[in-house]
Amino acid sequence: MPPTLASLVHHSALKLTVRAGEDRLDVPVRWAHVSELADPVPYMEGGELLLITALKLDAEDPEAMRRYVRRLVGAGVVGLGFAVGVNYEEIPAALVGACAEEGLPLLEVPRRTPFLAISKAVSAAIAADQYRAVTAGFAAQRELTKQALNAGPEGVLGALAAQVDGWAALYDASGAVVAAAPEWAGRRATRLTTEVERLRERPAPASSVVGGPEHEDRVELHSLGTGRRPRAALAVGTAATLGTAERYAVHSAIALLTLTTERSRSLHAAEQRVGAAVLRMLLAGQPDHARAVAGDLYGGLLDAPFRLIVAESGSGPAGEPLGELAETVESAAARAGEAVLVVPEGERLVVLAADEGAAVAACVDHAAAREADRAVAEQGRTEEDTLVVGLSAPAGPIAAAAAYKQAEQALSVARRRGRVFVEHEQLAAGSVLPLLADDAVRAFADGLLRALHEHDATGRGDLVASLRAWLSRHGQWDAAAADLGVHRHTLRYRMRRVEEILGRSLDDPDVRMELWLALKATSTE
Repeated sequence: MPPTLASLVHHSALKLTVRAGEDRLDVPVRWAHVSELADPVPYMEGGELLLITALKLDAEDPEAMRRYVRRLVGAGVVGLGFAVGVNYEEIPAALVGACAEEGLPLLEVPRRTPFLAISKAVSAAIAADQYRAVTAGFAAQRELTKQALNAGPEGVLGALAAQVDGWAALYDASGAVVAAAPEWAGRRATRLTTEVERLRERPAPASSVVGGPEHEDRVELHSLGTGRRPRAALAVGTAATLGTAERYAVHSAIALLTLTTERSRSLHAAEQRVGAAVLRMLLAGQPDHARAVAGDLYGGLLDAPFRLIVAESGSGPAGEPLGELAETVESAAARAGEAVLVVPEGERLVVLAADEGAAVAACVDHAAAREADRAVAEQGRTEEDTLVVGLSAPAGPIAAAAAYKQAEQALSVARRRGRVFVEHEQLAAGSVLPLLADDAVRAFADGLLRALHEHDATGRGDLVASLRAWLSRHGQWDAAAADLGVHRHTLRYRMRRVEEILGRSLDDPDVRMELWLALKATSTE
């Protein structure tokens, strides 16, 4: 504890007597300062015990003393020490009354007690308090280090919560709570997800303080990690502002958790290399070798149906959107206790995750959120910041290559349609017509039908409309002629002209298919 006015009053060598403000002696004293200025306020920082002899004060003027004391209280002075037997044999009543009115503790200093003795007593008490804080901080550091070695991050959180007499929580890169101590703090920590996400937007290291009527306590948030993007975050909740010893404990916890995070980062990179090897073997049709390499790390993932996810990011830097997606699926898998294989491939990200698992669901939710962001044009999202994701149908190790191709096909369709996410199963359930909205397809259609359009432009017949009606009726002359309102012989003549102009036979099913798709492609314009 830092020195207080009460501790100075109880100091046997100082012989101080309280003359006013008896109920405010428990306030800490930051320093003892001597000043005979009529207005020492410009030189005060707050928390001082001001020592005076009233050499330049009209200490017997009640109004002057009220102004003087009021100025001291406004500047944060916590007490006034008055030396008797120097300029005044006793403290003037005007000063005693002013201090009593303002609630400022007034201490009578006997002539035999020099101001230097009071300053030394305050200085010694401050030094002793700092020494106790540093000693306690080192003890906390040793305990936190022991817990980090024996129990990992959970042990560090438990020891930290005990040191600060509060609670502590660890968040992963996505802002989800990984662990909390004591156990009841987990629910409280989840309420700070928004603040943690806001902290993650700032370069590490970063910190913030959360408090107010909506919170039960004061919470400090600290980002963890040495990279540009924080890898995790620490929350520390206490009833009051942290003291020196508690601050040492928090800083030690930050250092230990950062080391743990960076170590996990190295292990994660090694796991990714193993995952890349497993993926290559699966795509090469070697599931048995893939299982052998995967071992316990990814082995369980290959024992049940899985999905393959292929993601790309615009034409610009791909690291940011793909990194966010990787963090999202990995965090979801970790919380659910699932294995997930995440492999960066240049400007691509390949994910192998359990079918109907948390990682796949998190990927779909993340893509939906990005889709919503993209829809808001005023946010200024550019192609460089876009994310495109393709998801395969459920598959097993033997069909991994086919699943990868499915994911690539879904990715290609998503890119062409301007979508963030497409699932391969959606393609089979949908229509081929949206796929015709492609520049190459339209160019082919325009070229194929150009001669017919040029013929119709001369007014010598309506060959394009006639062809469309005939194809839509599957070559049934009477039905198509009725749709057009012409005789069937007229329609037969027009179809012969179509064959002559195009140089193709309408009896060929491939020709019919190409003409029908060309008509559909041009009708979507």
